[in-house]
Amino acid sequence: MKVVIVGGVAGGASAAARLRRLDENAQIIMLERSGYVSYANCGLPYYIGGTIKEQRSLTLQTPASFAARFNVEARVQHEVLAIDREAKTVTVRDLTNGREYTENYDKLILAPGARPVVPPLPGVDSSKIYTLRTVEDTLRLREAVLNKQVKSVAVLGAGFVGVEMAENLQELGLEVSLIQREEHILPPLDKDMASFLHAHMRAQGVKLLLNQNVTAFTETAAGIDVLLQDQPAVSVDMVVLAVGVAPETDLARAAGLQLGVKGSITVNEHMQTSDADIYAGGDAVSITNSVSGEKALIALAGPANKQGRIAADNIAGLDSCYQGSPATAVLKVFKI
Repeated sequence: MKVVIVGGVAGGASAAARLRRLDENAQIIMLERSGYVSYANCGLPYYIGGTIKEQRSLTLQTPASFAARFNVEARVQHEVLAIDREAKTVTVRDLTNGREYTENYDKLILAPGARPVVPPLPGVDSSKIYTLRTVEDTLRLREAVLNKQVKSVAVLGAGFVGVEMAENLQELGLEVSLIQREEHILPPLDKDMASFLHAHMRAQGVKLLLNQNVTAFTETAAGIDVLLQDQPAVSVDMVVLAVGVAPETDLARAAGLQLGVKGSITVNEHMQTSDADIYAGGDAVSITNSVSGEKALIALAGPANKQGRIAADNIAGLDSCYQGSPATAVLKVFKI
């Protein structure tokens, strides 16, 4: 049996490791678009802030370690361009040289993750605006902060990543403005609960701008202005976008797989898509919120890891079911 996995990190890497434990003879190929096949997403802001000192601490496995430990062929900087369901092949581009080739499969696992949402605002393509998804994004952000004489930054969005970025940049000694469209940070919290964090973050020196709509960005000689509706512009040296993520499902859509909530990939309890030979897991799929009972997008590493293992179980012939996630998470906000 030959299994091709699109994407590494949490869901894809977990699926590869689990499948090897269940089947010593399967041929397993993992195709990852970035240069890093398995890394700790949750640690990325903390490397930028210096809490995590060494870049290698972010990396859980490498192509070499996957080959040596699991006999899995992990190809980084290989982007899957298309899926041919009838022929059971994927078209792949080697990003190092532009060469394109096809790879056949018996079973396919999709773990493409989610991409940062970039709002379609004037000036959003400025080189002074950054997003955070991959290790490469992290290295660019850290270099900008440390080597480009950045003294002030605006973080747009106050979800988990936005709050973590605000904390880490503030602890580097930067002036941080955290801009949130809603009336409080961390939308999963109730307003009265979030109010304690408002006071705590302000006490640490973070400038909170709540109930603010960003309308545009304008580069200046000194940096970049974040234009707000009915409020003075915020002038900073750089901007970090953390306004949310969207499931990366272009491949699935083009292949005609069934999609669900917000364009996410629809899967059953076995993590099987509408094609019996294609499975999916991680941030690109919609799953059941076990509290509400409704379908939801839950972009967390824990569920992604479990979904990858369950997909591998079923490919290997086990009857393993995913029961959903309560979407619980933990977050540090400075020190109490």
